[in-house]
Amino acid sequence: MFLSGVLVLTLISCGSSYQGYKNKPYSVRGRTYYPVGVHQALAHREVGLASWYDERRFFGLVGGKTALGEPYRAGANAGAHKTLPLPCRVKVTNLDNGRSVKLRLNDRGPFVPGRILDVTKSVASKLGFREKGLARVHVEVISVGDGEFQVKPKRRGRSSLFSLR
Repeated sequence: MFLSGVLVLTLISCGSSYQGYKNKPYSVRGRTYYPVGVHQALAHREVGLASWYDERRFFGLVGGKTALGEPYRAGANAGAHKTLPLPCRVKVTNLDNGRSVKLRLNDRGPFVPGRILDVTKSVASKLGFREKGLARVHVEVISVGDGEFQVKPKRRGRSSLFSLR
């Protein structure tokens, strides 16, 4: 009975609860970060170091909340970025082994100098760097927003146009 209740609560909390985009400035440890606009984000690509994080506490049963207020799930294809709008979907490629994963950014970070991306433990395993802890990655934005708020780049020939959905 208890386990079925936990399963139902877990399934309910898996969906996105955030409406719109989160790209307002915020401060962490005395530093202010200025997220980019939606259309600027759609052209975003970067190379740098990724790490993985785990917000679970108490034998993995209690997790923290992401910047969007969603429960942290170590098994989710999710991650954190300092300046991309949230939520945001990105393709991350490990440049050491060529493995790629598409994931949803729903959190802020990493706040460690020299790192551009934090991913969940599951994503780090899929990208092949969980044991090592860090990997040099390429990050490419696929879309910004969820559901009716989702914006994707629309490409025709050499020019890049933007459209909703």
